[in-house]
Amino acid sequence: MATHEEIEEAVRERFGDAVTEAAMFRGDLGLSVRRDAIHDVCLFLRDAPELRFNYLSTVTAVDYLNLGRLPRFDVVYHLLSLEFCHRVRLKAAVPDDDLHVRSIFDVWPGADWYERETYDMFGIVFDGHPSLSRIMMPDDWQGHPLRKDFPVGGAKSFYFKRDTQPFAGEPPGLVPRIRIQDSDI
Repeated sequence: MATHEEIEEAVRERFGDAVTEAAMFRGDLGLSVRRDAIHDVCLFLRDAPELRFNYLSTVTAVDYLNLGRLPRFDVVYHLLSLEFCHRVRLKAAVPDDDLHVRSIFDVWPGADWYERETYDMFGIVFDGHPSLSRIMMPDDWQGHPLRKDFPVGGAKSFYFKRDTQPFAGEPPGLVPRIRIQDSDI
């Protein structure tokens, strides 16, 4: 079973300057990797017999707009070795003017839905994905809701309540468009 230091050393030995940063956070190793190398690093972590990261926990993104960091986005991959109980977090920085990262669908087919969700919520395009389309928002939706510059608010909507008591849960200015729930279903 490899230690965190040995995992980092194996990745650095294989990919050299493609690893831009390594850090420990809450007992897990985090590696920042150039986005053009992320696919190859994932293949290596999956196939190396001493590592065997055979489970992709999630793929998501982080928007650093409010912090002013450039590049603005990170695509984040959480990997697990079920055999050795290792965890590693990979991050690939993605600039706002070129939102493309190579898909890892061919490495872990479970990335299909995670990459689609990240595309839908952040607008990051996963090149080589077999069916990159919206998964949570309607097809005609404009924008990407988890970006920090996405407008907050929107149209008031219907909501259910049992009565018109002052403490029924509605905001004070929301009087119209009330539907009464007549049953428990």
